[in-house]
This record gives sequence, C-alpha cells and structure tokens, in this order.
Amino acid sequence: MVPVATLPAAAILMGVGYWIDPGENALAAFFIKSGSAIIDNMSVLFAIGVAYGMSKDKDGAAALTGFVGFLVLTTLCSPAAVSMIQKIPADQVPAAFGKISNQFVGILVGIISAELYNRFSSVELPKALSFFSGRRLVPILTSFVMIVVAFIMMYIWPVIFDGLVNFGEHIQKLGSIGAGVYAFFNRLLIPVGLHHALNSVFWFDVAGINDIPNFLGGAQSIEAGKAVVGITGRYQAGFFPIMMFGLPGAALAIYHCARPENKAKVLGIMMAGAFAAFFTGITEPLEFSFMFVAPVLYVIHAVLTGISVFIAASMHWIAGFGFSAGLVDMVLSSRNPLATQWYMLIPQGLVFFVIYYLVFRFTITKFNLMTPGRELAVAGSEADGQDVNLSNGKDQDVAGLARQYIAAVGGSDNLTGIDACITRLRLSVKDSSLVNEALAKRLGATGVIRLNKTSVQIIVGFVAEKIANAMHTTGPVAAAEAAPAPAAAPAQAAVKPQAVPNATTIAALVSPVTGEVVALDQVPDEAFASKAVGDGVAVKPTESVVVSPAAGTIVKIFNTNHAFCLETDKGAEIVVHMGIDTVALNGEGFKRLVEEGAEVTAGQPILEMDLDFLNANARSMISPVVCSNIDDFSGLVIKAQGHVVAGETALYEIKGK
Repeated sequence: MVPVATLPAAAILMGVGYWIDPGENALAAFFIKSGSAIIDNMSVLFAIGVAYGMSKDKDGAAALTGFVGFLVLTTLCSPAAVSMIQKIPADQVPAAFGKISNQFVGILVGIISAELYNRFSSVELPKALSFFSGRRLVPILTSFVMIVVAFIMMYIWPVIFDGLVNFGEHIQKLGSIGAGVYAFFNRLLIPVGLHHALNSVFWFDVAGINDIPNFLGGAQSIEAGKAVVGITGRYQAGFFPIMMFGLPGAALAIYHCARPENKAKVLGIMMAGAFAAFFTGITEPLEFSFMFVAPVLYVIHAVLTGISVFIAASMHWIAGFGFSAGLVDMVLSSRNPLATQWYMLIPQGLVFFVIYYLVFRFTITKFNLMTPGRELAVAGSEADGQDVNLSNGKDQDVAGLARQYIAAVGGSDNLTGIDACITRLRLSVKDSSLVNEALAKRLGATGVIRLNKTSVQIIVGFVAEKIANAMHTTGPVAAAEAAPAPAAAPAQAAVKPQAVPNATTIAALVSPVTGEVVALDQVPDEAFASKAVGDGVAVKPTESVVVSPAAGTIVKIFNTNHAFCLETDKGAEIVVHMGIDTVALNGEGFKRLVEEGAEVTAGQPILEMDLDFLNANARSMISPVVCSNIDDFSGLVIKAQGHVVAGETALYEIKGK
C-alpha cells in the first residue's frame, strides 16, 4: 500500500490542474505535470515502496535496496542490453523488453529486495570488511542477485508478458462485458488480498491497458494516442455507484436487520463504514463486516459490482480515480477531458443503493444470516466467531491498544512480524492458535483471519497503521492471560453472587444431554470459562441425543449444527454449545432434528450427535449450557452435580424478581 498511497497526491495535483483549465493554462500545466511525474514513475515507486513496506523494520535502507535492484534489473533487461547480451539485432528483440519498466516488475523487485533485507540486514562481516556489514551489505547483495534474476527474466519475461497481454486483450475484446467480469473478480479476490495482482493488469501498464495512468493523463494521453474518450476509464467508472451508494445501502439493510438491543452499536459501525465508502471509496470496513459471517452476501456484492461496471462501460459513463471510487475522486476527475457523462454515475448509484438495500435485507431475513447485530444481545455467539464487541466504550490511546493487541496474539514471544494495510493489522506469529480472538474483538476488531499457522490478520479500521507503528515501539508484553482486561464485564460476571434469597424462579432447566456435570470455569475455552458468554454449567456427554433444556423458542441453530439458542417464555436466553471448537468440523458429527423458529418443550430432542466421531475429532466435548442474558435476572442456582440424564435431571434455576 505504500506506492498506492502516492496515487492520491497525483490525483489531487492533476485534478486541480484540470479544474483550473484542461487546455494551455500555465498554472494548470504546472499541476498536471506535477501529478504525471508520479504516475509516469509508478514502476520504480512500486519497487521502492514494496521493498520498504515489506521490510521487517521499515528502514530506509530497504527502500534504497529496492531502488538499486530495479535499476540493475531493468537496465540488464532493456532492449539494448538484451540485443548485446543475446547477440541479436535490435529489431528482433521481443517487444516484452520494451515494457520491462512496469509495476509487475517493480512489485517483483520489491518483494525480492525486502526478503534479502530481512535475511541479511543483521549479518556481520569479518573486521576487515565491517564497513559493509548489516544494512550496507544488502544493496550489494541485491545487485548480484538481480543479475541472476535478469538472466532468468530474459527467458521467462516474454512468456509472462505475452500471457498477461493475451489475458488483457481477451478481456478487452469482450468490451463492456469484460469490464464487468474483471470487476466481479476484483471484489471476489479481496478476502485473500489477490485483487492487487488482478488490478495491476487492468489499472497499470502490465499488459498495455494502463487504465488509471492513461485516464489521469487526460489531454496528454489523448494526444499521445494512449487514451480513447468513452473507453479509457471503463475499468474504474462502475465502481463509483457501488462504493458511494451500493455499500451504504447494504449498511442500512444490515442496521435495519439487527436485533433492537444491538441497533445502537451496529449504527455506529455501519455509519462509519458507509461514510468511508462514500467519501473516500475505502470499503474494507463494510465488506469485512459481512464477508465471513454471510459469504452469500459477499458473492451477491461481487455480482452487483460486475453489473455496475458493465452498465457504466456500456453507456460510456466514465469517471476515474487516483485512489478509490469515492466522492473526492469523482469531484477531482469531473473536469478531466476523458470523464464523459460522469454525472450519470450518480443516478446509477441511487438505483444501486435501492437494489443493495432490498437484496441485502431480503437475503438476511429470508436465510437468517448472522450479520452484525443479529447475534444474541449478550455474547451468545462469541465462541463461534461472531462480532460481539464487549468493549467498555471508553476511548483508548493507541499505545494502550497496541499493548493489548500484542497480548491478544499471544504476547511478544509469539509475535514475529508486524505490518498494516489500510484497515488491517497483518501479523506474523509463531503459532496462530494462540491468538485470543475474543479479546481482539473486545478491543474493537471487526474480524480475525487466521491465514495459516504463522499469519494472522486483524481488522481494526483506519487506525491500523497507527496501532502497527505503536506495536513496533512497545516493549515486551505477556500473553492475554497476564494482560490487563479491556472490559470489566467478564470479571464481574465471574464473581457475580448467586441469586438473592426468596427470588422467583424465572426458568428451571433440565440437562440437555446425558453425561457428567463440569463447572464452567473448567471449560477449556476462555470465553465460556470467564463467563463472558454467560453464566451456567457444562456437561460432558455420554449419549448422543441433545434435548431442549426448557420450553421456549429455538431462535438460532448454527449452520454447523453444533450449537443452538433457546429463548424461554420469560425471556431467558439459553445457549447450548456442544463441545469446544466443534464449529471447525463444519457440521460433521451433528444432525439437527428441529428448525429455527420452532416452539419446543423441555426434553424435546433438538440435535443428534455421532459421539464416537466427535470424541475422536473435537478438541473437547465438554458442552457449556449458559444463560447469555443472566444480567437481566438476579442470578442462578445450580442444582446438579455428577451424573445427569437428558431431559430429566434438573441442571440449574434462573432467579429473578
């Protein structure tokens, strides 16, 4: 994101120039030329920026290494050098080498340079050569490595280049349909971060399309034959209706679908995300709020994005951006001579606002999708990865947040690398299983993604870079167990007194499964053991049928069938969670016997388990049975010890006035 972050500067300079006068005005030319100085050198900026951004300590020596590597590689692979080295006439040198200075090569050089810097920047040479130790060694090593890379590129770059060009040309031949296909995959690849690779083909000069620089070039691009009015910008224009209007419509639908008690929290999250999408075109805060908890909505979002880009390209409604498709870029691009009927993107966006709202609201309610705010009022779904932000609501300083996020990922001993994107902490760890997802969400994270055993991403919003920088300068921090708790609620729940004398019994629960009673603080999961999810007990099952612990309504059965939520007639919300981390089994070993919304009686069968399979594959089959809204009552009285029988043995009573 370091080189990409320079694009807004180019967009502002060129946008101001075109606002003044897209013709021959000297002041306008001053701004336009200033912006084009950035755009025309994007390839070397990628080499420098990627090397710097991926270096372990963000040192300037890494940036210098990227610059040196780029100079060596592009010089050795220039047409003149290839002609001399391969002893072929200049007119027979493959056209690929005339395009060697491109963003693809810049990214490649940046990655190699960063890896060399991370591996060798601490190497100490013998005393006679000590001047060249450490960071000074890396540019020298990079120069030699790039000689080898250049030799390899002389044979594989023409193949790569031809493949990229053919891919781009194939999409170009599809015209407006191709633009829509590109936009669909652009959104679909965002969860894994590969959209940047796809963007480089269509937005930059990897395959000759170069849509963003050619659009920003305006009149100069037209005169040079690099741009066509009504065509250049079609891989950008259709994103404006989605980012400025469509996603805010989705945000409104998610807010309206939230449970009443959660709407205040959801409103703040959705408003912030909608504003960011509309004003700046940054959509990650909104997209990450539903892409993992409701993947079907994200696929719908990708399809609608493809349709929007197709419509704008077909109608030749063109606007461009230097950073992203928000209001700022729309205003700045409006005077660009390549911006044709850009104002029509606004009514198109209003239509997409309505479409997103209606489609998202229908899909969420029809399929009961767990978008933000649809979980139980208290953290009834926390153990299953839902967003249950238990923060105490007080503003925290960045340094304090940094320390607590380090604690959440297992402490300094588990943390090996720190980086940040616009909205994400990108962390390298020794063991991702040590990451305390519950704590991260209580700190305000909207999502935790374990990419593999050593890579974790935490979605924290626009403060990601500030938190990452603070994490770099934070001293040793212990793992979460020793870190200060961010909220007082869990600790209070852990020491909450039992029900007051003479209180009325609100609900009497029977055991949902036959087995042995286990105290809640012995459950091998912090969210349950700390009573953050609710108060109650657990049972280790010895038989396969799971029944309802009380009469009421089944308000939720998870898609993986490993847990369900019951609401009693008097409003007690009971969470029955069979096993720990059984969500990872993707439903295998569980069979539901009733559907959501069913009215059930105490002892009525709800689930059937393959207990042999679960005992062999689950982390633990200790199964919590908790009241998630126990704070609405005066407490509970545990009735059972030792062996219990499903549907017969009294488990505990919930007391209230």
